[in-house]
Amino acid sequence: MARVFVYGTLKKGQPNYPYMINCMHGAVRFQGRGLTVEKYPLVIAGKYNIPYLLNIPGMGHRVTGEIYAVDDQMLQFLDEFENCPDMYQRTPMRIEVVQWKGKSSPPEVTPAVNSILECYVYSTTTYQPEWINLPYYDNYDSFGKHRLPYVLRESRD
Repeated sequence: MARVFVYGTLKKGQPNYPYMINCMHGAVRFQGRGLTVEKYPLVIAGKYNIPYLLNIPGMGHRVTGEIYAVDDQMLQFLDEFENCPDMYQRTPMRIEVVQWKGKSSPPEVTPAVNSILECYVYSTTTYQPEWINLPYYDNYDSFGKHRLPYVLRESRD
């Protein structure tokens, strides 16, 4: 199982969360909540209001998200879903554990709060130059005060 950190539309309560928990795409288990160790610019861009984590360490904010354990089938699905490597690139990042759910693991395997894990994150180096000038967020919510709701794929022209 690989660990994946999601910060955008795949989080609980967000528009693409049903894809994340669909067992037809593979096995997935919510493990906890985390925060990027380094700062990154998280922007909402394009006509479909898509959240992008720009792979520019040191800029922006520490970004909050969720940590999942996924099998190879789910990882392959996520690569396709995230249009990897064209739109996003799956890269390892250091994530600080803020809250851990994995109580079924023995204590020696369960990371403590504030411990650091390496997780795959779908970030991008293939962004439009003007995106650097967009507002940066530390926590994505499609229904947030920014008034930039995500446009579902089936609703796009």
